Amino acid sequence: MFFILSKLLIFFIFPIMWIIVLLLFACFAKHKRHRRVAIIASIFLLLFFSDPFLLNQFAKYWDIQTITLKKHNYSCALILGGYINEDNSGHGFLNAASDRFIQGIKLKENGTVGHLLFTGGSANLVPDKFNFTEGNWIRSEMRNYNIADSALLFEKKSRNTIENIQFSKQILEAKHLPPPYLLITSGFHMRRALLICKKANLDVVPYPCNFFAGKGIFTFADFIPSAQTLSDWNIYIKELIGYVVTFVKS
Repeated sequence: MFFILSKLLIFFIFPIMWIIVLLLFACFAKHKRHRRVAIIASIFLLLFFSDPFLLNQFAKYWDIQTITLKKHNYSCALILGGYINEDNSGHGFLNAASDRFIQGIKLKENGTVGHLLFTGGSANLVPDKFNFTEGNWIRSEMRNYNIADSALLFEKKSRNTIENIQFSKQILEAKHLPPPYLLITSGFHMRRALLICKKANLDVVPYPCNFFAGKGIFTFADFIPSAQTLSDWNIYIKELIGYVVTFVKS
């Protein structure tokens, strides 16, 4: 039920929806003062959430930054899903979060980890006719890499981060792989993922990647409104709300 509600309500947390609602209110409001307030508020929200400088400042605080690993022989790296999309033919392809996949491969190749655990099923609200899951696609994709099958683990049932962690813990315990494990996910997603791991009593070391905000050099362009920044705020607001819900949820 929680999974279904999260999918249905997600669009109402995005700034663009708040702006649209305010503009619609301004169109139909009977009082001139109410219309003026709604228009001013919508303009303020548009300027605020399209400003790259403000997003970068928030990202510098929110993102979990890269750390120096204390050792170089972890038993397993847990790679959270979300870096694969499905096309109209039921085939997968790497999306903008593919650095999660890339960093996992690099860590295995340089000997930092002994195993790779790829976790992710289907996040679709309604199952599709292709029965596509991230785990199945990754299993097929990994045939292109020179990594022994015995070093690869796949979790294919999870639909969100909570289930990513829950089902992966079961696999790790069944394989008797000793903690701590490297946790690989995007910098913006790591804070919530670590909280979920803590609640699940899963001992992990963060290995963030896929930074797209808060890392660049400060320039004048950071004050120019950007449609991409407005879109990027969707990700951070979703993570912030998800973190709060995870924190208060028993």
